[in-house]
Amino acid sequence: MPNPNITLVQGDITEQDVDAVVNAANSSLLGGGGVDGAIHRKGGSEILAECRSLRASRYGGGLPVGHAAPTTGGKLLARWVIHTVGPVWQPDEDRSALLASCHRESLRVARELGARTVAFPAISTGVFRWPVEDAARIAVGTLREEGEGFEELRFVLFDKRAYDAFAAAL
Repeated sequence: MPNPNITLVQGDITEQDVDAVVNAANSSLLGGGGVDGAIHRKGGSEILAECRSLRASRYGGGLPVGHAAPTTGGKLLARWVIHTVGPVWQPDEDRSALLASCHRESLRVARELGARTVAFPAISTGVFRWPVEDAARIAVGTLREEGEGFEELRFVLFDKRAYDAFAAAL
């Protein structure tokens, strides 16, 4: 099968000119720290309003780990935000399938939206403590397996360490 066009940049995911950005959200969908907080701050109140609507309808108990749901991109350059909840890393429990599911489900939602270009952060590597080298291996592997048909799948890495880990996995 054709290899998807996977690219890497070191930078700010809120400044990416793509169809959709993936948000490493918390299950509340109401904003938080890291990527989640940055997307909500820069994207504005429209994103939060749609997240509240999702909570009031489909996700009353919060968005489950490994699932994904779309909202507007608000004031971002991206038309859409695809929110996904990554797993918290547990040294004594293999949660790799949940992390892979975040990427797979985000791609599914992107296809449903008609997105051709999608930017991903390093899901679960911040406050959820997933080792970045392992997260990179899982993320790159999932996009290689599931990312056919997109014009570009871009990993946007905040720092050099994450960029280097994803470059090595790629």
